[in-house]
Parts: sequence; C-alpha cells; structure tokens
Amino acid sequence: MRRFSWLAALFLIPASPVFAAPAVAPAATVAATVEAVQAPAWLDRNGVSYPLGAGMEVRNGDVLRTGPGARAYVMLAEGSRVKLGESARLVLHSRSLKPKTFFRGALDVVTGAFRYTTGLASKARRQELAIRVGTATIGIRGTDIWGRSNAEGDLVALIDGRIEITRAGQVTELAQAMTYYDAPRGKEAEVKALSDEVFRPLARQTEIEPGDGAARAKGMWKVVAGVAGDNESALELYDRVRAAGFAAKLRPRAAEGGWRYEVLLAGFANADEARVLAARLKALIGLEATVVR
Repeated sequence: MRRFSWLAALFLIPASPVFAAPAVAPAATVAATVEAVQAPAWLDRNGVSYPLGAGMEVRNGDVLRTGPGARAYVMLAEGSRVKLGESARLVLHSRSLKPKTFFRGALDVVTGAFRYTTGLASKARRQELAIRVGTATIGIRGTDIWGRSNAEGDLVALIDGRIEITRAGQVTELAQAMTYYDAPRGKEAEVKALSDEVFRPLARQTEIEPGDGAARAKGMWKVVAGVAGDNESALELYDRVRAAGFAAKLRPRAAEGGWRYEVLLAGFANADEARVLAARLKALIGLEATVVR
C-alpha cells in the first residue's frame, strides 16, 4: 500500500491555507484582473507578498511590483488595460461598489514605466480615474497614455485622447496626440513633440511580445521547475520559486512507494514561451527546469 502523504492530502481540501492565494472578492467588487505576467513579479496585500500570476484578482490597496526584465498586464473591471514595465511599482485604489459599470479610483505609479489604454467598451461606461506619476497627477478622459517615474523625473506621453496634468499646483492640458510632458527633478516641466523614433523604445518597455516568456490564464504549456520526493523538500522548493516572483503551484503524483511533487508554472502559449521562462528560472535561481504540455 502506498504511504499517504499529508502534503498530498492538502490538495483534496479546498482553499488549503498552506497554498492559499489572496482572498477572492465578490465578482461585483473586483477592481482589476491580471491578464499576463512576464515574471518575476509580485502582489503585496495586507503586508503579505504573493507571486503575481495570470488570472489573479487585484483589489483596493494592492501593490503590484515587477522585477528586472519583467512586465505585467492588468485589466481594469471597466475594460481599460494597464501595462507595467520592469522594476515598476503601482498601487491600485478603488472604492467602486460596481467597478464594471462605474469605475472610481486612482493608479499610483510610484516608480517605473506604464501604459494606460481605454478599452472600446469602457468608453461608454462611467469612469472617474486619476493616475499619479511621481509628482504629477493625470486626469483621464478616455485615452491612451504612456508614463514613467524614476530618479531623473517624471514623463507622461499622450498617444491619443486628452489629459490634464497637475504638478506643483499648475495644470497643463495635453490635447494633441504624440506630445509628451517632461518634468525633470527640480526643473520646470515642458511639453514637447513625440516622434515615432523616440516613442518606439519607450513603448517596448511596457509591451509583452511573442518570445518574452509571459504566462496567460489559458496557456496550455507548463514548466516543471523541479521535482521533490518528500514533503519538506517539496515545500522548500515551492517557497523558493514563489519568493523569487514566479507563481508556482504544487502537483502531487503517486509514485512507487509514496508520492512525488512537481513544482509547476503554467499558462504558456507554446513551447518556445515556456523555454524562455525556464531559462529565466535558471538564470535567477539556478534551477534546471523542463517544459511539458
């Protein structure tokens, strides 16, 4: 008779606290959902950090963080998309009772690059959204913008639509597409023309492109970060991968004389995407991962 492991038994208990994701909010109050992740990335909630994973819900007060070389796409409940570049930190504020029909809140971009694009459906819905980028606050009126905050200063580029930017009590309106607001630290802000040559490398900082190794909710390919033959080793490996910003899961398998445990990362569209993630795991934490479907 096979020895029954307490760790394997946890997978038969719904919402086991050992492997619990952030608590799920009622569908009507979910402010946003993670659409895609190019790890490593994290979500901080109530003092606890979780690796950011595709399909994860984002709620009022949550902090999203991306690591070096990382990206993340977040879909707001009303249909707008927020893209985060590497080494970014964003705080989501939302008090909406029904965010799908009336989204009221703010995005606080503490550092890093982002892009905000209003969805076609969201243009017909009510919205009160402000975006804070470092020292500047942006009033949104159905638009497409790119921004960044770092040690050198704040930059907000208008791709389409119209915005109002408030900084140090002064309001600047951008109503012409492909212009940007440049606010270096300790200097006066200026509005400048944004050429395609300047914008293309900026846009790439927040784009997830084929071959970047990103995970999405419906990808069929998986990466096995490692396999353990006992409870303690399995949990140690699982914690190590998740602490590094990769949304790993444990999968128990019956084996001769007991159980073995696979630490999995799922959601990759094809084998090439999964291999990119496997290479990133090796580079960051030294694991020899394998790709499976």
